[in-house]
Amino acid sequence: MLKLFCPDLFIQDIYELDLNHIKKNSIKGILVDLDNTLLPWDSMYIEDKLIDWTKRCLNEGFSLCIISNNRYDRIKYCSEHLGIPAVFGSFKPCKSAFKKGMDILGTQPKETAVLGDQIFTDIFGAKRMGLYAILVKPLSSRELYWTKIMRVLERRLLKILESKKLISLI
Repeated sequence: MLKLFCPDLFIQDIYELDLNHIKKNSIKGILVDLDNTLLPWDSMYIEDKLIDWTKRCLNEGFSLCIISNNRYDRIKYCSEHLGIPAVFGSFKPCKSAFKKGMDILGTQPKETAVLGDQIFTDIFGAKRMGLYAILVKPLSSRELYWTKIMRVLERRLLKILESKKLISLI
């Protein structure tokens, strides 16, 4: 049961992602969360560093797709400015959101990674679908009230996963 919440990789942020490492795992496409993964929660400011990271992923042969529970207009704005597609109207961790993303990427589960900051949406949804799950630390402590409550549970779960040597905390 714990394995459904256990990321395959736990890194500080997206910039720490070793693209060669995930290439060796046959990953061709990455479904990327928006809030507190690519951008701080509710931010619309896209730094050049993020645009460069996106271009580097694409140049390395990866397909990218934003998968977010956020508002349509914000997802669309970020998608257009980063030059990558997005899944709209998704509700992670529902399987349909991840299926839509894989359809856009043209990938199968074994070729797809999910990159996100939340265990109960991004990681759980990825693991249920048989996708490679990458957890990053949230970019900001600003977030929805509900998410703040879930973070308390996440911290407890991360300590359990670490105590069972299923992950190594950074």
